Amino acid sequence: MQTRNKFFDDMSQLMTNAMGVAQGAKDEAENTMKSWMDRWLADRDFVTREEFDAVRTMAQKAREENEALKARIDALENAAK
Repeated sequence: MQTRNKFFDDMSQLMTNAMGVAQGAKDEAENTMKSWMDRWLADRDFVTREEFDAVRTMAQKAREENEALKARIDALENAAK
């Protein structure tokens, strides 16, 4: 039968507590860095993905309309000759 040594029990408890503190510090550091990055990015006025996609769709539609108008103008010019 093994007897429990108080020294080892205390060391085990100390290590367990230290790991808990280290995990808490890691979580706090991650949250702080994420908050800092969110603020930094917000200050840069970057567009969101949704805004980018909306502008890209509008540009594509404008290109298609320009091509249709160019074709119409070409057809009218050819008919006038």
